Amino acid sequence: MLTIEQTLHVQADAARHKVDGLRTPARFWISGMLAGAYVGVAVVLMLNAAGPLFAAGTGFGKLVSGLVFGVALTLVVFAGAELVTSGMMTLTQGSLMRAVRVGPAVGALSVTFLANLAGSLVFGSLVAVSGVLHANAAAGTMLGDMLAAKAAEEPLTLFVRGILCNVLVCLAIWMCARLKSEGAKIAVIFAAILAFITSGFEHVVANMTTYAMGLVLGDPNATWALFGGNLLWVGLGNLVGGAVVVGIAYWVVGGSPRVAKDAAADVPAAVPAQAERERIAA
Repeated sequence: MLTIEQTLHVQADAARHKVDGLRTPARFWISGMLAGAYVGVAVVLMLNAAGPLFAAGTGFGKLVSGLVFGVALTLVVFAGAELVTSGMMTLTQGSLMRAVRVGPAVGALSVTFLANLAGSLVFGSLVAVSGVLHANAAAGTMLGDMLAAKAAEEPLTLFVRGILCNVLVCLAIWMCARLKSEGAKIAVIFAAILAFITSGFEHVVANMTTYAMGLVLGDPNATWALFGGNLLWVGLGNLVGGAVVVGIAYWVVGGSPRVAKDAAADVPAAVPAQAERERIAA
């Protein structure tokens, strides 16, 4: 297992990679859309697996929801995709370590958010049209109950639940960065996501798919106004949880390190090439 200091350097490299992705916007956008869809897969799995348990009143609905939702982050990590909530931690640490500039880091995070939203809307719409939530009536009921519960929450409640959620999501990614065994990485992902889902915290990308399905199905608690408010408050909470509670905290715990600025990290590729030509000419 890597030390905290070593893991911070891994995170700095990951931040460089995310910022570099802006140079190939189509590839970066598709990667972000895939992450939105992968989280959506877990949302639909959760509804179909736990919905019947909630309908039967067994008391195991929340536990099963948490047990299956780890599929989301497992797909993101092992298939490879850009997820905004983990980027909140990684890009913050990369900026603090001066591996990337703040401006490009904010740009990468913003594009990732929009790409996750696009992927979630497409996936959620396809699921709604597919009829799987009608085929499993309990799953459709669970979706309606989730949307009603979200609509009833105050902004502060959504914000705080967003903080608590992304602490756990980013801890999963942080622990994965420290580990070398694929099996151990899967184990920590499922453990952290179990805690987040079963506790009832709020994840902005998961909510994108939830609202997308509700909008297509015409649920009264799935309006664009409620959707936008949820994205705002949960998203801000996720940002605080990922960037501050995990990102900044572990940067401080690791000794507040800095790394040498890699010129290729956030400047156009032509610049270092031109500098090399000037060096040779001299």
